[in-house]
Amino acid sequence: MIKNGLFNYLNHHDMNYKVKLADGTTHLIEITTGYFKNWRVWKVRINGKAAMLYKLGSEWMQRNEDYLDSYTLKAIGEFIDTMISPPGNNASLAS
Repeated sequence: MIKNGLFNYLNHHDMNYKVKLADGTTHLIEITTGYFKNWRVWKVRINGKAAMLYKLGSEWMQRNEDYLDSYTLKAIGEFIDTMISPPGNNASLAS
């Protein structure tokens, strides 16, 4: 869990979406952006659990204590990519 004071809500935005996973189930997902130290991070809530994601180069990562399996992590990361970098925009996401 993210402790108070560690997650700095600079330029934060809340986004709520319904996401259909590969197993056919639909889930409500909440994505909040912010900064942790100098890193741009995304706090993701799905199924009542939270994970903090960040991008290292072109790969999506999560904290060691978070629970997402690699497929779900990649799928959510790709979804975030489409939100922050629309098709045709090749701007770098690295912070």
